[in-house]
Amino acid sequence: LGEAVKGALAAAAALESGGSGEALAAIRDRVQALCVDTTCCTVVALDARGDALRPALLWMDSRSAPQAARILADCRGTDALKVNCNGEGPLSAEWMLPKCLWLKEEEAATWSQATTICEYQDFINFKLTGRLCTSSCNTAARWHWDGEAAIDSPSKGRPLELIQKLGMSELAGKWPRDCLAMGTTIGGLSEIAAHHLGLRPRLTVAQGGPDAFVGMLGLGATSPGKLALITGSSHLHLVCTSTAATACGVWGAYRGAPLPGLCFAEGGQSSTGSILRWARGLFGDDVSYADLDLEASLVPEGCEGLLALETFQGSRTPVTDPLQRGALVGLTL
Repeated sequence: LGEAVKGALAAAAALESGGSGEALAAIRDRVQALCVDTTCCTVVALDARGDALRPALLWMDSRSAPQAARILADCRGTDALKVNCNGEGPLSAEWMLPKCLWLKEEEAATWSQATTICEYQDFINFKLTGRLCTSSCNTAARWHWDGEAAIDSPSKGRPLELIQKLGMSELAGKWPRDCLAMGTTIGGLSEIAAHHLGLRPRLTVAQGGPDAFVGMLGLGATSPGKLALITGSSHLHLVCTSTAATACGVWGAYRGAPLPGLCFAEGGQSSTGSILRWARGLFGDDVSYADLDLEASLVPEGCEGLLALETFQGSRTPVTDPLQRGALVGLTL
């Protein structure tokens, strides 16, 4: 992170005044705030000092598929599960609770040592400011929280009944107490973090959210009926709704996300963007996505009998199945 921020400052200074020390200082002084977005739900277990006990469980990690299925089977009817097709499921292994249950069952020592279970984003903000808190957007979309209620009080919006049924009530004490909406000030940049990043100490650090859902704000898709299409390693279709309604084959709608007063639902696939990147690499790095798009537009779907099943990293919607795998069917020499 330090290399990236310092590199961005140096590049901006080079564009303005050839990269002199005075230009770099001027660019740094113009930075008014810092906000972090990350993948979601990327889970970390921290000790009492706030250091990681094990490598993070990445957002795309689906090893907790058995736990996800069991949560739905054992806790059907719990209010918090309504975001999973009104409680009928399925529940994605990418989310917080399946990963927590996996940690408790498969890495008991890590679980017992963990003072905090949170997202990688919370970990970064803690290292930047010294304050441990979580984002209401993350918690609404991946933790089975009511993102709006959770902001008001540490005793509200948490799925306490659900984690009690799962036999891990202690998780409530491992989650960060504070929950902040995107854009809310977390605190000032610490001296250590400022030195690492090449920025001014006490610079405002604001709460962020999941990378794709922050994109909704950038696209202006924050009123009911507006659809955002986000392209990255995944593809997501995100739509704001006036109520936290749900439907079969759709994730959400999540209450209090992406911002308080809003709800949104989503659909999409986990690895479709990564597959396109892999395919582009087969043709050479000098071939652009635009070139590939143009060539693909000139032939019909299923041309010459070649079909691609895009679920290389499991399937999200409308059929949520972390065990699905992708395929290229109809290859010839």
